[in-house]
Amino acid sequence: MDYDAIIAGAGPVGLFLACELRLAKRSVLVLEQLADPHSPLKGMPFGMRGLWGPSVEAFDRRGLLAEVAAEPRADGGPRPGAAKKRGAAGHFAGIQFDFANIDASRWTYRLPGPSDTQLGATMAHLERVLAARAVAMGVEIRRGQGVSSFADDDDGVTVNGELRAKWLIGCDGGRSMVRKQGGFEFFGTEPAFTGYSVEVELADPAALPMGRHFTSGGMFTQWQPGAIGMADFDGGKFHRYELTREHVQEVLRRVSCTDATVTAVKLASTWTDRSMQATTYRRGRVLLAGDAAHVHSPLGGQGLNLGLGDAMNLGWKLAATLRGDAPAGLLNTYTAERHPIGARILEWTRAQVALMRPSSHALAAVMRDLIATRDGATYFAERVWNVSLRYDLDEAHPLVGRSCPDFAFADGTRVGELLRDGTGLLLDFTGSLGALDGWRHVTSGAADRLGLSAALVRPDGFVAWASDGPPDRADLTRAAARWA
Repeated sequence: MDYDAIIAGAGPVGLFLACELRLAKRSVLVLEQLADPHSPLKGMPFGMRGLWGPSVEAFDRRGLLAEVAAEPRADGGPRPGAAKKRGAAGHFAGIQFDFANIDASRWTYRLPGPSDTQLGATMAHLERVLAARAVAMGVEIRRGQGVSSFADDDDGVTVNGELRAKWLIGCDGGRSMVRKQGGFEFFGTEPAFTGYSVEVELADPAALPMGRHFTSGGMFTQWQPGAIGMADFDGGKFHRYELTREHVQEVLRRVSCTDATVTAVKLASTWTDRSMQATTYRRGRVLLAGDAAHVHSPLGGQGLNLGLGDAMNLGWKLAATLRGDAPAGLLNTYTAERHPIGARILEWTRAQVALMRPSSHALAAVMRDLIATRDGATYFAERVWNVSLRYDLDEAHPLVGRSCPDFAFADGTRVGELLRDGTGLLLDFTGSLGALDGWRHVTSGAADRLGLSAALVRPDGFVAWASDGPPDRADLTRAAARWA
């Protein structure tokens, strides 16, 4: 059987992309190297991930938000997914900013709604939810069968010598085989530290304080007794090293500046702050998304969100290309839009690493004072939550390129609900424009239209054109022709 697309990797990014393609009735095969998706590193506490603005909006716009937010606790009860809007709202290099200091009124094009929140979910839960949705939509998932080889030509890609697809998308992680075999250039900076995620037993648990701590030896965080994260500034020397009890204890003592004694290691894994990015996300019939396209330290919880944004951006563009009704160059806008976003995130994580160095503690003290101010907290929330995300779409209106506000209409519907089937929207608040081929025409009034008379919203929920005054049909038609 031939497929429209083969996706390498059944992580959240690959699964979400598969759902996006199936939304457009494309045939999709997902190949996952691991036979068993379960891993203790995907559960609590090491598998917990923060989901910020665009990711929450994406899940809402595809009807997945309630399921993602309803992760059960270990005791069988529900774990609240939505963060309460008080106390710590996020951090930069471990320096927290507070909800009370954030002035959300500065974000002109934000409206309250179901997606106006931050969520916490484990990787295990996300993969369960997305895999169930993908299978229900008709995605074929083969576990224990990764992409081992491929050859692309003008008409498609032959995978593993026998499978045929029109497109191959590498969502197979930081060590992506698809990226390596596809000849993608991958540039960036080498690691400054080895990061450790360990679950240990301590001879004297009271010897190691809870919380996040910066020391002359590095940084460590103890989330719950024995669950510890560490950053040892050794240039990444011990990444993928065999982690013995003795080695873990040595690093823990050096980084914590205590004489903590490790009596047993239950779980141990390493990671680094290596920051690399592919120079392009497409070569011929092969595309990259998620960690296959960019890797960086997990500081600030940006990686998963960045990958989900790739999938949301790529899905509808690839689907239109497969249908044969995509405007010329549409698929090339995937790299053009997402590459700068990835580069910005890499710089953001590198800045955190620089601030975490033991030699930077004086600078960190200054940053701590800044983040405690209203201006500082608002700025860092805007960056961490990706409220400031904007694609350069060569349009003058300040809303164009940004995520569409979640307008609430007079008939009770919202923008998020109207995007569930992946069709773009023409929001015609004055009712003067008339329908536009390929776009859902919405003429219902909004409770708060933020001064807009009309807006054109792409299938991924980003605004392609907007008007405050009397809308110009010619301008609208010109903008729409670029996308559909």
